[in-house]
Amino acid sequence: MAAGNPFAIALELILERDPVLLGIVGLSLQVSLTAVAIAALLGLPLGAAIALFRFPGRGIAVAGLNALMGLPPVVAGLMVYLLLSRAGPLGSWGLLFTPTAMVIAQTLLVLPIIAALSRQVVEDLWEEYREQLQSLGSSRLRAIPTLLWDARFSLVTGVLAGFGRASAEVGAVLIVGGNIDGVTRVMTTAIALETSRGDLPLALALGIVLLLLVMLVNATAYLIGEQAKRRLG
Repeated sequence: MAAGNPFAIALELILERDPVLLGIVGLSLQVSLTAVAIAALLGLPLGAAIALFRFPGRGIAVAGLNALMGLPPVVAGLMVYLLLSRAGPLGSWGLLFTPTAMVIAQTLLVLPIIAALSRQVVEDLWEEYREQLQSLGSSRLRAIPTLLWDARFSLVTGVLAGFGRASAEVGAVLIVGGNIDGVTRVMTTAIALETSRGDLPLALALGIVLLLLVMLVNATAYLIGEQAKRRLG
């Protein structure tokens, strides 16, 4: 292995399971997986409810969800920062510059994606199965779990897309987490920091891991989509 070669050293860090590298990757996965789990628990039933029920302002809610899918990470980070700062309504909780604040910021980013997707999928299924479900005496509220389960393959793909966005974003977690070594430093913020420092081997190692993670998520989403097509076909 050539000494001084950043790429070679980066591979060595990965293969030897460097503790610093593993700590950063582990925190990244912990934050992103927690955020996606919370977003899914809130977003799936929220999207289904918006799909099935008619209420004043529904069109605004749908448009708002679609617009928030493109919410800039720095804006989400700023909103959470203002909420958790000392002058904010939740400042007394002391959550700013902690992993919890990062989870909140990522949840804010992922929630609209999952909710908007579930709304569209459930709305399409409701149009297809409405007469059948109503003939069985199923109300709109009782139909939500049935439709969510029937659309599980499509919805899992959306959840994976949300995880991909959460794990790859840097702006929001940098604002609310502060990129504190050993506390709130995740892969994306560490890559930016180590690159600016000139520590290319660690930055490359983290970049390789992040790239592999994104490829794994995309491959999983593709396989689930293919399975859903075969099931419907």
